[in-house]
Amino acid sequence: MDRVTLLKKGVHGVFVHTKDLKRSAEWYSWLLGLPFEHSKVESPVYNLPVSEGVYLTIDDHSFDPDHTFRPVETPVFNFLSDDLKGSYERMQSEGVKVIREIEQHGDFGWFNVEDPDGNTVMICGTIVS
Repeated sequence: MDRVTLLKKGVHGVFVHTKDLKRSAEWYSWLLGLPFEHSKVESPVYNLPVSEGVYLTIDDHSFDPDHTFRPVETPVFNFLSDDLKGSYERMQSEGVKVIREIEQHGDFGWFNVEDPDGNTVMICGTIVS
């Protein structure tokens, strides 16, 4: 019997659960430098095209009355930066809550921030000298 591939080799989307869809959609748009229009936010989800074929889906679960929101404390995805220290400084200057300082291994490192709902978001990248 021929082997059947059930899934494509890639990630289609990453879900971020929220209590306030507009607030989170605006924050993640700002974080990623993407245009944002309040009028295009429609519950239950807002998709940000972060890379060709991949989306960051922000979900307020408005159609799921049994859903109980719990912030994610351990990062389940990360964003990438070409200048990690520059990104860290920008986050601090914009008032984003940094919850884990930069950890460095060679010229690569990471730090964690908190989104408006208290979810932990990891930012990884190159440490520019």
